[in-house]
Amino acid sequence: MTLLTFPPSVIFSTATSACFLHPRRYTGISSQNFGSISLVSLNHLNNYGNKVCQNLISCCSMPIDNSISSSSQSADSLFCSKAYWVSKSIIAWNVDTGDGDCFLYASKTASLVVRNDGIQGQDVKIKLQEDYGGLPSNVIEKFPHIRYYRALNVPLALDVKGLLKCQLAVAIFSADGICRNATGLQLPGVIDELFAYTGPLGAVFSEGGITLCLWAPTAQEVSACIYKDPANGVPLEIVQLGEVNGVWSANGPKSWEGCYYVYEVYVYHQSTLRMEKCTANDPYSRGLSSDGRRTLLVDLDCNALKPEGWDKLAEEKPGLLSFSDISIYELHIRDFSANDQTVPPDLRGSYLAFTLQDSAGVLHLKKLSNAGISHVHLLPSFQFAGVDDDKEKWKSVDTQLLENLPPDSDEQQAQITAIQDEDGYNWGYNPVLWGVPKGSYASDPNGPSRTIEFRKMVQALNRIGIRVILDVVYNHLQGSGPFDTYSVLDKIVPGYYLRMNTDGHIEHSTCMNNTASEHFMVERLIIDDLLGWAVDYKVDGFRFDLMGHIMKHTMVMAKGALEKLSKAMNGVDGSSIYIYGEGWDFGEVAKNSRGINASQFNLFQTGIGSFNDRIRDAMLGGSPFGHPLQQGFITGLLLQPNDHDHGSEAVMEHMLSVLRDHIQVGMAANLRDFVLTNCEGKEVKGSEVTTYDGAPVGYASSPRETINYVSAHDNETLFDIVSLKTPMNISIDERCRINHLATSLIALSQGIPFFHSGDEMLRSKSLDRDSYNSGDWFNRLDFSYNCNNWGVGLPPREKNQKNWPLIKPRLADPSFKPQKRHILSALENLTTVLRIRYSSPLFRLRTANAIQERVRFHNTGSSWMPGVIVMSIEDGHEGQPGLSQLDRTYSLIVVIANVCPSEVTIASPTLRARNLQLHPIQLMSTDEVVKNSIYHTSSGSFTVPARTTSVFVEPRNVTKVEE
Repeated sequence: MTLLTFPPSVIFSTATSACFLHPRRYTGISSQNFGSISLVSLNHLNNYGNKVCQNLISCCSMPIDNSISSSSQSADSLFCSKAYWVSKSIIAWNVDTGDGDCFLYASKTASLVVRNDGIQGQDVKIKLQEDYGGLPSNVIEKFPHIRYYRALNVPLALDVKGLLKCQLAVAIFSADGICRNATGLQLPGVIDELFAYTGPLGAVFSEGGITLCLWAPTAQEVSACIYKDPANGVPLEIVQLGEVNGVWSANGPKSWEGCYYVYEVYVYHQSTLRMEKCTANDPYSRGLSSDGRRTLLVDLDCNALKPEGWDKLAEEKPGLLSFSDISIYELHIRDFSANDQTVPPDLRGSYLAFTLQDSAGVLHLKKLSNAGISHVHLLPSFQFAGVDDDKEKWKSVDTQLLENLPPDSDEQQAQITAIQDEDGYNWGYNPVLWGVPKGSYASDPNGPSRTIEFRKMVQALNRIGIRVILDVVYNHLQGSGPFDTYSVLDKIVPGYYLRMNTDGHIEHSTCMNNTASEHFMVERLIIDDLLGWAVDYKVDGFRFDLMGHIMKHTMVMAKGALEKLSKAMNGVDGSSIYIYGEGWDFGEVAKNSRGINASQFNLFQTGIGSFNDRIRDAMLGGSPFGHPLQQGFITGLLLQPNDHDHGSEAVMEHMLSVLRDHIQVGMAANLRDFVLTNCEGKEVKGSEVTTYDGAPVGYASSPRETINYVSAHDNETLFDIVSLKTPMNISIDERCRINHLATSLIALSQGIPFFHSGDEMLRSKSLDRDSYNSGDWFNRLDFSYNCNNWGVGLPPREKNQKNWPLIKPRLADPSFKPQKRHILSALENLTTVLRIRYSSPLFRLRTANAIQERVRFHNTGSSWMPGVIVMSIEDGHEGQPGLSQLDRTYSLIVVIANVCPSEVTIASPTLRARNLQLHPIQLMSTDEVVKNSIYHTSSGSFTVPARTTSVFVEPRNVTKVEE
């Protein structure tokens, strides 16, 4: 064949070593043009050589050892990718080229192999030149973790797009021609520069038919297999897709609607060093067959998929004047009804359980809604791994047998864990496809049932006054590689969607395959997915799992895209969609190592909420990762110590005063700049109050940026952690009042309160600290209020065994188990404090300035009374200078939390001679203890019972009464 003109840096080879070739059908491969570079025809590459080394060693870009075989050299060097092709013209590599030469190698058939004298099997060999100016600023901004790498220039005449479909490697040779280093390449940088795309993707429906669009710029071939059936049978047809600039597409008839399809993508995969034919679902799937075997061709705008009144749901949604008016209730879809005997058996654990107006669970939600809960946060409801969609395959245990076992037995957990991967339970934080409702919650996992029933769930919740938040898990994926059943994105553009370490291996700091939102098309997929849920399912908010592993830019772009949605154009009001998440800063993204990430501190002034772990840890004590008996402000530190060594009395008193500061900052919405008097008597900002490791406590710019909480699905339930940390000899009545204290402080704080389902019912998981896969048994909710699930056996061994010596005596002690009256009291407590929260806008201030002007903390400084928090919220008077009037009913509110085991009387001179009285909602409650709270007008002192939160209000237009 004739070779066209090409740059002198390009060297052609007819080497055809097949050491790492997969036995594909390569006969008759035609020549491929790369601009002015033409690859020779390779007609004899169907020979398969030595087996692929499967040992992924940690050191990949390494010197060549003459003593090892060429097969081992290839495995050691090319199974890793320590060089980065960061832009069309630059490759970055952390090596010293010295006085030698560096070359880029490409093989369309994945034939590269490292031998003593260099790399062989290439179709093209390209000389690279070092740029001694280093990497440009735009590259460093995108890849800050490689800022000090060497910059190697790629010849400008090269057609890079074609080369990206090949196996690629770089190697450095010394001046005497010895190969010193060789490695593969990471490609996201150059892919983003050349193939960033904003056009249609997925299955696009029109009057004329259906168009399939797939972004796969590194693929050599793509076809779609169209099936009539969800699982079995041969394809109706196999359609070859054509490519335009990395996007593959094909047109099909309207008759495809209701059929299923999968893509076959022929692409080089760095994990095997082979060309692979990967079978994958569409990343933009909007429907699936059972267990995600195939993508359903479904038009979500079809009227047949819409419940009656669906298109008008935006007009029926509960009102929301401000994000400060939000209160969140976190709930797992299966937990909600799996144990509810008022729900028909075939609907338990399903979307449709939420549509039953008179079930015990729905009646419970109505109570919470009437009290003030505005949003239900549903744990993952997209297609996830870990639960088979086919309910017929589920295994179960004999619960009657388990009921008869001792409360501290290890037999319950043994039986549950024996089937934990084959039952119907999992939290769902193991995503497979983000954009499709989970099939196991639907009556039929095939066809459109999951879409229709999910919509009915959202509609039903909206109609009882509750908006819906989805828990989204964009930080990681369950599967990776070319063969994993759960792998999707990594089959289509290998090495792009998942974040790699500097050796080219997938990062797993999230416990799974971390995704890389710093890459353009990953960010685009996330935003498109959010828009799909918002428009097609009319959800009202999103909670981001491990949000700190997502880039801040992605979160800000997502927020902006959602805010642009309108009722007129999209059928939803995007301005009312709230987003928040876990802003933890750890792993490879910590300290902005991969770009500015969406961590707590970085979200300042974005309007995006993050969980406030400071108030949680201060109230409970320690942290989820510390000693389980470490006490906090409400669990007995100093005031009722347990057997744990907390230090001297002076140390404990200081700790208690510091924790009070943390709580007070949290009650002021955890604002960075809120000024208060700290435990040393100094005026400080929220950011100047610090945690044990020196991190600022306050970090938010506005109340909407703070999610205050004391328990969530992770770690022990509130009741369980209180039962663990408090002394063993206190009564169940006392433990229940501590539970009430915790929820009341959260409910009455500025910012957005968040409650784990069951907080209001003393929910227990038998002290399980991580019940993600602990089955219905340990996760049960009882809306009949007869049982809180305490003492159902030792929690599963895997995550809890080290604490069994602490857990066992508590579970065995019958005095720890609450009775129905305790559960009902807890429910009334939460509904009471929620009703108080919504009785005045002063509890829901909308700006940082309003909080700074109106919120004050008393009982501060070094002479404080231990165990008591006093917060006042002042309002103005209409027509008078100073503060504006927000509340028509009350001019002043005082909240006093007494965590002491005895009654206290505390004076506040600044609150003397006010017309304060106990809040009428507390006066009308059945809590006889709180009714003993007294305000003494002349002294400005308050008497508050043990372990009680009392709310005093000053009604307007009431003549002051002398004491």
